[in-house]
Amino acid sequence: MRAIAIAFAFVAGMISPSLAQTWPTHSIRLVVNFPPGGAADLLARLIGQSLSETFGQPVVVENKGGANGNIGGEMVARSAPDGYTLLMSSGGMVAINPHLYASMAFDPVKDLVPVASVARVPFYLVVRTENPAPDLKAFVADLRANPGKRNFGSPGIGSSPHLATELLKKMTGTDAVHVPYRGAAPALNDLIAGQIDFLFDPGIAIEHVKAGKLRALAIGSPQRSPQLPNVPTLEELGLAGFDADAVFGVYAPAGTPADIIARLNAEINRALATAALTERIAAVGNVPAAMSPDAFRERSRKDSERFGAIIRERGIVAGN
Repeated sequence: MRAIAIAFAFVAGMISPSLAQTWPTHSIRLVVNFPPGGAADLLARLIGQSLSETFGQPVVVENKGGANGNIGGEMVARSAPDGYTLLMSSGGMVAINPHLYASMAFDPVKDLVPVASVARVPFYLVVRTENPAPDLKAFVADLRANPGKRNFGSPGIGSSPHLATELLKKMTGTDAVHVPYRGAAPALNDLIAGQIDFLFDPGIAIEHVKAGKLRALAIGSPQRSPQLPNVPTLEELGLAGFDADAVFGVYAPAGTPADIIARLNAEINRALATAALTERIAAVGNVPAAMSPDAFRERSRKDSERFGAIIRERGIVAGN
């Protein structure tokens, strides 16, 4: 399969000038490597709609979740590098998964190329409104009084919300049981249903917080959220340097012509600068984050360093 992809890349390189002038001539597939309803899915549909309007071609969003994003990531990595198959993913698949898995069927750093970051995704520490802890201090006190008796959900082992919780546990000297799901939306549904006690949410819980079904105790980002301005950051609450933000963005198979990547980057960044898209991304608790492909790659490298350190220190392994 990889040999075929390399052959495609060679041919694409030979014809890229003329290809870029006519591309796209038909629909583009935007694969989301997580289930519907999560942050990646919501961002993909927003960006997909904008690109469809710009290019005059359908952008079809296809969810391919599983293995912490690896299934959808591999699917795109093995696709023809012609600009017609793209990936919307959390940065975790590139920055985190290589630290989690003893082996992977593909190398996300070598087999995928960053096209454009779309949003910085903060994570909100949320509980049900009936939880007796009114604030972080009481919440942490409860965890300390009940080691291993409270549980939390995440989109999967080693996902950014999981690592945010591990960082919280480390910095507060507490313990809780991890319940991994196949995406953020299923975890949120079980929190609302009372099956788990808390989680770090990527923004899809904001509507439930505003509706009074959930309570946001803090945000694991260096800045407060415009959507929930009264919710303090964990750093404000005494956890110095706490930063669990993830960057979600678009990737393409390695070998995709540079001029197509440049055009996609320019159009995505243009869309991110519009008030309409900025407001819609902010509405789900995320922050637009336009970057060049090189800046996006460097951000992934830095995230790999900091999250890799947490994974090694906490002994986190995929499948545990």
